[in-house]
Amino acid sequence: MIVSTRPDANPLGCLCQEHCLGHPETSDSLSKSERNALYLSRRGLLRSGMAAGAAGLLLGAGVEMAAPRTALAQSTMSPDEALQALMDGNQRFISRKMTSDKEDLAILQANTVDKQEPFASVLSCADSRVPVELLFDQSIGHVFVNRVAGNIATSEIIGSIEYGVAVLGTRVLMVLGHSSCGAAKAAITAKAVPGQISSLYRYIRPAVDAAGGDLVKTIQANAEIQARLLKESSPVIAEAIKGGKLKVVAAYYDLASGKVALLG
Repeated sequence: MIVSTRPDANPLGCLCQEHCLGHPETSDSLSKSERNALYLSRRGLLRSGMAAGAAGLLLGAGVEMAAPRTALAQSTMSPDEALQALMDGNQRFISRKMTSDKEDLAILQANTVDKQEPFASVLSCADSRVPVELLFDQSIGHVFVNRVAGNIATSEIIGSIEYGVAVLGTRVLMVLGHSSCGAAKAAITAKAVPGQISSLYRYIRPAVDAAGGDLVKTIQANAEIQARLLKESSPVIAEAIKGGKLKVVAAYYDLASGKVALLG
């Protein structure tokens, strides 16, 4: 590589068009396209070196860096293994020993641009206090999440979940209720509300009746009822269960402790 000896040369050497490729020893012998290609390749080398140097500095400073986990291969996972992966992640969340927050998001994004391979589907409430990927310590591409107030199985939600099962190949489907659910509270009181909020009530009403109006029991019963509805109303889900490719469970998330407990 020819390094410019001009007094105003870039101190990084031969890495910019103005100083390096304008040098008399190179400019006359290269075409414009060749000069541009050389410039871009050298700039790429510089960026790679800077990235490596930054990583070295982080490691030298004692900053822990985790290699990004690849999307879990559903084809080799059993439904029980997929469920265990969720529960293990929740335990890491509870103990604050999470691993997904140490992964390189840029690499994760790049690895999932062309495809997604989630191992789990989760139907959860839209409540802002229930961040599904976070509480299961899962990163980009691992969980196919459907969220709606009251974690109810409407026809649109069922269609979305069927896509996760039939096309994406998720191995476990969890219906996740949570403590202090506002949708459940509203369904219990059945007060008049503006707009279409009351349209949620009819999906949760069976749980209200089964639980006698108790909030926690209503939330838990609702998760179980929605899980049963998914199994009974969807031929796609039923077929996956019959073939041993899918497990459907109901669960309850406690906001205070962070713990997800299986129901039934």
